[in-house]
Amino acid sequence: MYNETRRAAWVEINLGALNDNYRAIRRIAPYSAVIAAVKADAYGHGAVKVSWELVKAGAEYLGVATLDEAAALRRAGVVTPLVLFSATPRGNVKDVLDLKVIPVISSYEDATLLSDMASALRGGKAADIFLAVETGMGRLGILFDNTGSAQIADIARLPGVNIAGIFSHLSAADDDDPSFTMDQINQFEKISASLAAMGIRPEIRTIANSAGVMRYPQSHYEAVRPGIALYGLYPARSMDDSAIDLSPVMSVRANIVLIRRVPAGFSVGYRHSYHTERESLIGVLPLGYGDGLPRVVSGKGRVIVNGVYAPLVGTITMDQAMVDLTDVPGVKEYDEAIVLGSDGTLSVTADEIAELSGTITYEATTRFGQRLPKVYKGAK
Repeated sequence: MYNETRRAAWVEINLGALNDNYRAIRRIAPYSAVIAAVKADAYGHGAVKVSWELVKAGAEYLGVATLDEAAALRRAGVVTPLVLFSATPRGNVKDVLDLKVIPVISSYEDATLLSDMASALRGGKAADIFLAVETGMGRLGILFDNTGSAQIADIARLPGVNIAGIFSHLSAADDDDPSFTMDQINQFEKISASLAAMGIRPEIRTIANSAGVMRYPQSHYEAVRPGIALYGLYPARSMDDSAIDLSPVMSVRANIVLIRRVPAGFSVGYRHSYHTERESLIGVLPLGYGDGLPRVVSGKGRVIVNGVYAPLVGTITMDQAMVDLTDVPGVKEYDEAIVLGSDGTLSVTADEIAELSGTITYEATTRFGQRLPKVYKGAK
């Protein structure tokens, strides 16, 4: 049978769940515009398809991390305003104007480069920018001290740029202790008030990421920037679903391409890392760490086959992984294994894979989305 993905392993993206998550975010931030984070190929979910779906759902802005990401969306026909979350390379300022991207500006030098280019190329039409201010992330942003406030005043006077927004980022909104986050929000309030006193009153203030959207309504302001929540995952394992009900958008599936019955004491994997303790059925899955299944979960992870859990055994290789199917009822070659996702009451979650591999859910989904083909299920 013809297989259009040319792989016996794939990522399945549920656009209906994506829409549900978007609407859930809008319900708890009804008065804020949404800057939907679609950077890193929409966290592995496919930036073009996801962006079109979010735009249809009503997202006012899309957030990208690189100019290449912006260019890919523009080539796909997306005309929605794009916010460039990362610093613009100083040799690529013209691309910001050509791609109609709103850059996040953290220095007078960067603002000057954009001002000069816009003045030369746009006939007096100013380019919108989001001004980044430091409130505690320690990443992008102007420190709002005497020097910083003078920088901002100078930026506001530049021809060819328009401060359309004030931008900062919550660093610990998923922490159970709210003190640092509240300090950031209070700093952001004070900076906004100081800028207003200087005559700088942009239409948009934005600081809330997914955790901020869920936990801190006072951080919503004129725009929120959900990322991981759009894809149905919580920013931290400690966060419950009391604030918002989310549905995972991604699942990872593979056909079992080979099953062998082997004797007790049979070695499996590089450096014979696993030996069967009994006569066993060992199956081969055609995906590995090159597809996002972390090597470090070797011997610890599991998949779902025919309604039961089956353990991964041996060492996960770049392109393949082995699974013990001995206790799986009626299993046969080309049955489907769920590597990430649910089957009835059973599930293998991104949280589980992330915890086993010592990382976060963001990394888990992004890795799976890099090489595996994507199959999209329609919106509800």
